[in-house]
Formats: sequence, C-alpha cells, structure tokens
Amino acid sequence: MPARIDPEERRQQVIEAAFRLVVAEGIEGVSLRKVAEESGLNIGSVRHYFDGHHDLLTAAAEEASARMGRRLAAHPAERLRGLTGEAALDALQALVETVMPVDGPRRDEAIVVVELIMASRTMPVFRAMSERMAADLAAVLRDALDSLHVLDGDLAAGQLAAVIGGLTLDTVTPHGALSVDRLRTVLRAHLRMLLANARHG
Repeated sequence: MPARIDPEERRQQVIEAAFRLVVAEGIEGVSLRKVAEESGLNIGSVRHYFDGHHDLLTAAAEEASARMGRRLAAHPAERLRGLTGEAALDALQALVETVMPVDGPRRDEAIVVVELIMASRTMPVFRAMSERMAADLAAVLRDALDSLHVLDGDLAAGQLAAVIGGLTLDTVTPHGALSVDRLRTVLRAHLRMLLANARHG
C-alpha cells in the first residue's frame, strides 16, 4: 500500500524549493517549472498548492519571515528589562541579529526578504506584505528599546530599522560587500549610541 502523502509537508516542500530558487537566482528565477524541478515534483503538484509566480514568491517571503519570527521569539523584549551597560548591549545586539545576515541561514532569509521588498516598488501585489514586514520589525524594535528605557523610542526604532536595512543590503549585495565582522562592528557602534540615550533607575 503506498505511503500517504501529507499535503502540508508537500506544500512546504514546494515553498522551500521556491525559497532556494529566490536565493540562487532572484525572483526572476522563480517559475512553476523551475520550482517543480527543484522540489522533485511535477508541475501539476505545484499548481495544486500555488496559482502562479506571485503566490510562490509570497510563500517564500512568508517562509523567511516565519523563520525570523521563530528566532525573535527566543529573545522577548521583557528579558531586556533591568539590563544596563554591556549586558544591555549584548542582549539588544543578539535580538537584532536574529533578522540580520550573520550566518548562512540568516543570509538566505535576508536575501529573500530584500528581493521581495525591491519587487514591491514596482509590483503592487507585494506591497502589503512589504509594509507589514516593516511594521512588524518596527514594533519589535520599539518594544526592545522601550524595555531598555531608550528615550524617544519611535525615533530610535526608525533609526535602528534604517541601519538594519542598510547593513543587510550592503552585506547580501555587491553594493557594500560587507563582511559579517564589519556588519557586527557597525551595528554594535550604533546600538551603543542608542543605549547612551537611555534613562536608568
């Protein structure tokens, strides 16, 4: 008797194939045919789960976001409360690095997110997701900075989001060709400046 196929596992197989293709070839490299080949399935199976190119790209971006979210969950903002000095700096950097390209898996996730953000400039179908990702990140950063009593949290969160975006782009593209060590050095310097503007006691 043939083994039962789990539809959710099969769907995840397709998503991960699309994810890998975005990393390797950019959004232009994602097609139903290529995803079918990459996942080892026939194109009919891929079409069963996704209507087309946009659905596949959205699913790949959602996968990147979900992976980042799972890591962020291990760094709740409440754990930052009461921390000062280097302990606060270390904890904040660990939280921020969950969404930055500091290792292979996080680099791949960042590439997928950057591809979607860039596509959203000219493709309205991706705009809502891009805006939601930005809002989610801003909320996480604001909660973290509030927990550390950083003054003017909205402005500080906006500055930090911009630094994250810039460093990510410069690490995953030839634009800046940043090494991970350089990324971490620049990020830490910015976080130190933010925490200098915190009230204690």
